[in-house]
Amino acid sequence: MAEPEDRFHESQGLRLHYADWGNATAPPLVLIHGGLDHCRNWDAIARALQPHFHVVAPDLRGHGDSEWAKGSSYTLADNVVDLTRLIAVAELKDAAIVGHSMGGMVAQAYAGTFPERVSRLAVLDGTFLSYASPAPIDEQMSRWIKQLDRIAQHEPTAFKTIEEAALRLSGRNKRLTPEQALHLARHGVRQHADGLYRWKFDHYQRARAPYRLSPDDYIGLWSRIRCPTLLMWGSESFLADPEAAGLLAHFKHAEMLKIAGAGHWLHHDRLDEVLAALRQFLGVSA
Repeated sequence: MAEPEDRFHESQGLRLHYADWGNATAPPLVLIHGGLDHCRNWDAIARALQPHFHVVAPDLRGHGDSEWAKGSSYTLADNVVDLTRLIAVAELKDAAIVGHSMGGMVAQAYAGTFPERVSRLAVLDGTFLSYASPAPIDEQMSRWIKQLDRIAQHEPTAFKTIEEAALRLSGRNKRLTPEQALHLARHGVRQHADGLYRWKFDHYQRARAPYRLSPDDYIGLWSRIRCPTLLMWGSESFLADPEAAGLLAHFKHAEMLKIAGAGHWLHHDRLDEVLAALRQFLGVSA
């Protein structure tokens, strides 16, 4: 299938978009992107696995072609609710889930909340904890409100062309080929009435609300995951090695795969290796 179908569903009053790659009679596979990204960053993985699965890739709230939340409601719990609604609407029973970065955190939280609903779980550089001691609640509240004020005054970056946006992406990840960067930019920006292109994501997602899950909450969810789990990590990622950090011990049926020469965006940096690992883990041949 060359291009997916654009579909929409509703969650908490928001109209949320997802790409449906077809093959509806095959086992379901959900691909969840990371923060400030979009569902079409999975295209190479989706095309390769579509002959074996009914592949669905959502745009998380405030990303891609999904609506932005009012009041900056972008918590992990909100995203888990949205995933629950998508899986119900699209009838993705016993789905396998692959998540990258923040999308991996959403996938793990969903699998820990509903362990009986996930057949397999793969997480690309999305298993991490912050052990920093929380500030007093008044400091957290004050810091959050100041963040919201700054975001409200922020002027989003504008580009004259999609190619200009692609160059910005290449500057953030030197491993991207020009073709990869252009593809990501093409689906990651929207042209406005003034003719300029701006990122599709909502900048309010950058705010750190004072009602986040604690490390113990994450560990509690991870420990409930029943399905086979594959945790991938890039050797050059800015995130810590989950195994070295002792996080692997919190999963019942997890294995670890370290991808040499890859940064945070493993599926862009080392596509062939990541795809081969996913094929083996999901039980499909090349």
